[in-house]
Amino acid sequence: MANNEDKFKKVISHAKEYGYVFQSSEIYDGLSAVYDYAQNGAELKKNIRDYWWKAMVQMNDNIVGIDAAIFMHPTTWKASGHVDAFNDPLIDNKDSKKRYRADVLIEDYCAKIENKIEKEVKKAAKRFGDAFNKEEFLTTNGRVLDYQEKINSILSKMGKSLEVEDLEAVKALIEELGIVCPISGTKNWTDVKQFNLMFGTKLGASVDSAMDLYLRPETAQGIFVNFLNVQKTGRMKIPFGIAQTGKAFRNEIVARQFIFRMREFEQMEMQFFIKPGSQGEWFKHWKEARMKWHLSLGMGADNYRFHDHEKLAHYADAATDIEFRFPFGFKELEGIHSRTDFDLKQHEEHSGKKLQYFDHEENVNYTPYVLETSIGLDRMFLAVFSNALQEEVLENNTTRTVLKLPAVLAPTKAAILPLVRKDEALVKLSKDIIEDLKWEFNVAYDEKDAVGRRYRRQDANGTPFCITVDGESLDNNTVTIRHRDTMEQQRVKIEDLKTIIKKEVDVKEWLMKM
Repeated sequence: MANNEDKFKKVISHAKEYGYVFQSSEIYDGLSAVYDYAQNGAELKKNIRDYWWKAMVQMNDNIVGIDAAIFMHPTTWKASGHVDAFNDPLIDNKDSKKRYRADVLIEDYCAKIENKIEKEVKKAAKRFGDAFNKEEFLTTNGRVLDYQEKINSILSKMGKSLEVEDLEAVKALIEELGIVCPISGTKNWTDVKQFNLMFGTKLGASVDSAMDLYLRPETAQGIFVNFLNVQKTGRMKIPFGIAQTGKAFRNEIVARQFIFRMREFEQMEMQFFIKPGSQGEWFKHWKEARMKWHLSLGMGADNYRFHDHEKLAHYADAATDIEFRFPFGFKELEGIHSRTDFDLKQHEEHSGKKLQYFDHEENVNYTPYVLETSIGLDRMFLAVFSNALQEEVLENNTTRTVLKLPAVLAPTKAAILPLVRKDEALVKLSKDIIEDLKWEFNVAYDEKDAVGRRYRRQDANGTPFCITVDGESLDNNTVTIRHRDTMEQQRVKIEDLKTIIKKEVDVKEWLMKM
């Protein structure tokens, strides 16, 4: 665990040092669980958003995108259930005065048991070598099976207690497991209480006439209330989807783990409207499609897993999470939910407006079912960034810090480096190359320090290519192009640079892997 904690600290430090993520309002000592995306972070975030949008909207004939407002009529949140039931179970430690989410304390306890399973797997893999079968080991080893049974039992007990809001049982489980406060190390807990997560605000010029509003806690409701508008104006036939990216806000009392859980965050959601009865096949379809999207980025299949929900929301008939191996363990990255017809029926009831679909082929009206895919853009950013940050020992026993971002997502695709910055001819040719490339790629100019140090700087910044312009470039229009991941260098013609870079960073090249 210590190694993972050290790695996470390096991720946070690197994100600041290289202009990816800053603490919000840092000059005023910051604002807890609120972060700003810096110059490179804004580019990486945009590229992730675009990669999702192209795969979800542009590549699907029956999915369109919208951008609904953050402010919505307050009855929206009554209909969706957020006013009455959007709560977190919180518990305080009386000695440290720190507040925790009770379910997260229990999940963290289970994560420690999962770490024991991982250790057993590593020991067995070392012992058996090439003959090791991980799947067989996980399903037959007695100690691993006992660990897994304990995890399942704990999570099942917690899920059932939360489902019926038996908060006394949740506290009893924390006490039964002997969970201590990470700060004080004591078990001196208060009772568990529910806390609503929505931020309230007001709309109106005067206090007397102002309307109570909420900052939206999710983007999905903006899709549901626009279902008929989109369906009619777009002449959409079921099955069809509506996608959206945008900010959401939750008053997370126990926000932590850097940008993993924040008070202001961004979601990328798609609601897929389907015929009742077809939700099983569509759930399977989107489960597979979304995992393929993640795997297309080449971050390692071992870093992903599905976690099927035992405890379902009252409106759902199936739910799974795609979990990613963050430095602090496997955590939810994306949710895929079969929401039945709950959302449209709730808004129909509270608005008095009919939200149904007329099927011309079958000559029948019905309320569509919904299949949802929902991913946190900030969590995806953290997954990409933390997975990419690596320290490598080179052949000469020196180390290099390299940010191996998927090239399609990298903020800067290439850095152009004149070998000698005082040579006006080299500088001019370098600037000419930039002028040509920047129409298609985000490129940078770097002339400070020896070229080796510039390479290291661009490695740490995640730039896939470094292009060095030297004296030979003036004679024959060739440059040296260096690949970040392999450090290999090639001599190529300046006119071929676009083709070489495009092959590595083009969205099509990456999405075709799906």
